[in-house]
Formats: sequence, C-alpha cells, structure tokens
Amino acid sequence: MGETIAKNKKAYHDYFIEEKFEAGLVLTGSEVKGIRAHRVNLKDSFIRFVNGEAFLFNAHIGRLETTHHYYGHEERGARKLLLHKKELQKMQKAVARDGYTIVPLQLYFNKRNIAKLQVAIAKGKLLHDKRNDLKEKDQKRDIQRAMKDY
Repeated sequence: MGETIAKNKKAYHDYFIEEKFEAGLVLTGSEVKGIRAHRVNLKDSFIRFVNGEAFLFNAHIGRLETTHHYYGHEERGARKLLLHKKELQKMQKAVARDGYTIVPLQLYFNKRNIAKLQVAIAKGKLLHDKRNDLKEKDQKRDIQRAMKDY
C-alpha cells in the first residue's frame, strides 16, 4: 500500500472485520484530483451489489475550485468497484449470510499511483461488544502511561 488518503475509523468501531480485499475504482479526472487533494470522507459510505456488480455509495469526494463545473462530478455519487469474479462471488455469499456486510476501510494510491479502496467483509457488533472494546482500549492506554512513567 502506498499513501493513505482516507480511513473509515467508524468501521473498526462498528464491525468485526473478517476478510479484507483490494478493489479498484472507476473514477473521472475531477474525482482523482479531489482524492489527491485529500477531499475524501468514507465515514457514512457503504457497498451494495447492483446486477452482480459492486458499487460504493455515499462516499464524499469533494470538488476542487479549479475544476470547471461542466467537468465536475457528483460528490456523493455511486462509484463502481473493480474486483475479480471470485472475490465478488465470495462477498455476495457473505452478504447473503446473516449479519454480514461489506464496508470500505481505506482509500489509498498504490505503488503505480492508481487509486485503490480496501474493502472488508464484516459482521456488525452489538452494544456490549463496543463497550468491551472501549474498555480494553482504555486499559491498554493506562498500561502504556504507567510503563512510560516507570
């Protein structure tokens, strides 16, 4: 992985991550410029299957002021994901099972400067699972502080 542009920290809080995949994106020129300018938010985005193809919905990619309005893009539009057929089938089977969903984790440029999206098969956490995670995180932080002071 190369330079990370945007992370979806909320996904790690709300889901148990089972398996990760790397997907390409079908983008226009103005969208790539917006991504390079770090005008991306994946917080409320999600992935759905339409006619056997995966699409990223509700991901915000902002426009630059220098982009002409004619060539501009829809900021929260649907963007097609490029995946291998076996990966798509695996994801669709997981979604068909109970409680599994596909979530975007991070957007980055790979070594060849191509925008890639890391997606994961995830299972939703319950409220008590989230509380336990926060409790463990606080304990680790306290241990680190104590070790640093000692």
